[in-house]
Amino acid sequence: MKIYLNRQPVTGPWGGGNKTLTELCKQITDAGHELVYSLTHDDIDLIFCFDPRPNNRGEWYQSMLNYKARNGTPIIQRVGDCGTHGKPELTRLVKDTVNHSDFIIFPSQWACETIGYEGSNYEIIPNAPLPIFHDFKKTTNNNKKVKIVTHHWSPNPKKGYALYKQLDEYIAENDWLSFTYIGQWPLACPPKNSEYHKPTGDNTFISETISECDIYLTASEEEAGANHVLEGMACGLPVVYHNNGGSIPEYCADYGIGFDNFGQMIDGIRQVNANYAKHKESVLRYEDQVPKAVSRYMEIINELSS
Repeated sequence: MKIYLNRQPVTGPWGGGNKTLTELCKQITDAGHELVYSLTHDDIDLIFCFDPRPNNRGEWYQSMLNYKARNGTPIIQRVGDCGTHGKPELTRLVKDTVNHSDFIIFPSQWACETIGYEGSNYEIIPNAPLPIFHDFKKTTNNNKKVKIVTHHWSPNPKKGYALYKQLDEYIAENDWLSFTYIGQWPLACPPKNSEYHKPTGDNTFISETISECDIYLTASEEEAGANHVLEGMACGLPVVYHNNGGSIPEYCADYGIGFDNFGQMIDGIRQVNANYAKHKESVLRYEDQVPKAVSRYMEIINELSS
């Protein structure tokens, strides 16, 4: 089978979507299918839309729709971004395109509801972390000081940077906790009181650094399919998360405590720390991995193509 995919994986410090894309390409080729990245081929059996926006060849969803009209080729669409991080034009595009796809994969129920999709030809397949994040899972907590950690690759303000800045200022006068930050820090000044690591594609370093901490913090809001928090959970860390996190409360409901503001965030950290054994026991049961999630993508590809 010849499968067209409108995005190619990239190397370096990219988010969860790229990790899912990399695994999808691997499983497609491992299954013996031919993978192409251009619609110039006239014998494509299935179109997989990873993002409806134009790619580097200028091919976007309308290009796929035109190909389908000429050849009857089915389209599977994965909704990885709902445009809720300041991209209203993407929200409108996704709302339009899902109504023309033959099957849609949403990474969360929140994403499906945000787009307002009312059809029946879809499935919720939550995102999942790379196996390496489970390899560094720690089952105990040995730190005298409560060590908080988070990581983000996008500089978008909705990732929660205002609250992270508050936390950086808070720990200057409160030595019962520390904060480690990995990734983009878009504010004018880097954190002064926290351990800061610039973006890296070294997943071993990221996994080790996360697993050395006690609690994973995410202040990110309106995430369609937040991978960063899943990586924290895979490392065995209970989560303190923003209640307006979109997919995040959906993913983390059994593994931590939610908050709505900075004061509640600090209280949540205290509560998780005070009941650490209980929260640790829960999060150690989290076992999802991206190969398993993408294997369901492959089942859908095979079902639709047959």
